[in-house]
Amino acid sequence: MEHRRLGTSGLRVSRSALGTMTWGRDTDEEDAARQLAAFRDVGGTLIDTADRYADGESERVLGRLLRGVPRDDVVIATKAGTRSGPGPLHQGTSRRRMLAALDGSLTRLGVDVIDLWQVHLWDGDTPLEETLAALDSAVSSGRVRYVGISNFNGWQTAAAAVWQQSRGAAPLVSSQMEYSLLERGVEREVVGATASYGLGLLPWSPLGRGVLTGKYRNGAPEGSRGASPQFRGFVAPYLDERAGSIVQAVVTAAGGLGVSPTAVALAWVRDQPGVVAPVIGARTVDQLQESLAAERLTLPAEIRDALDDVSEPVAGYPERTPWG
Repeated sequence: MEHRRLGTSGLRVSRSALGTMTWGRDTDEEDAARQLAAFRDVGGTLIDTADRYADGESERVLGRLLRGVPRDDVVIATKAGTRSGPGPLHQGTSRRRMLAALDGSLTRLGVDVIDLWQVHLWDGDTPLEETLAALDSAVSSGRVRYVGISNFNGWQTAAAAVWQQSRGAAPLVSSQMEYSLLERGVEREVVGATASYGLGLLPWSPLGRGVLTGKYRNGAPEGSRGASPQFRGFVAPYLDERAGSIVQAVVTAAGGLGVSPTAVALAWVRDQPGVVAPVIGARTVDQLQESLAAERLTLPAEIRDALDDVSEPVAGYPERTPWG
């Protein structure tokens, strides 16, 4: 698997990341082990988790599975800053909350240092400088090597990057955002901000919450997220007429290339400007193998252009102006 620099840092990571959100909940430890082995077999190194995934069980499972893996052979990324328990002390991005979350992640993962630690969400109730100071403290203490953000909009991304740079603090190297053929909103401002300040993009849900696989064209299949009471509302926004047109274009392209719609959708987002590594989340090893097949695919220019056209995001002033 090809490796790319994470933003303008010196860290190189695999151009696909293994997502573990389902580990410890929908994916048992045995299947998680098979996923990890399959990912590493093709040269994958970047593994993404978060302190809130499965109430911390995702990190615990990953930590157990990595005991037999040389530490320098993987890049461990995790996140903090969302609710991890009841009450106000277990939510937000205050210095107290962030550093306590870091201690918890290190314990669950069974490691002394995390390679990439990310702020999971923007917190309007905590001063940005307090959150960013916690990131810098984590790096200076040796418990974290690199830091990033997740789900920050354009001005939030710029504000965070400028604050870090002006203080000479540990620079932000990544931004994890939802990005797919069904959700291209990041192109309006976030992509420009990350490019300007040297952050690499790590798209989450690169398959449009599973819809770009084509499996929802005839309704929500049994066992899918769209059929689950827990995730039905998560998938529903991508089941409208516009999404259907995009999915049909992906399916048509896949048929012409002799590959799966999954491979087409992943190859498209993987090779967008500024993208370092889409985060591939799979419930089973078979789903992961289908996603990893995208490594063998580079989309022809005419197909990429056609997909760009059918999925073009709506934008106007001030992102686009009549004078340039």
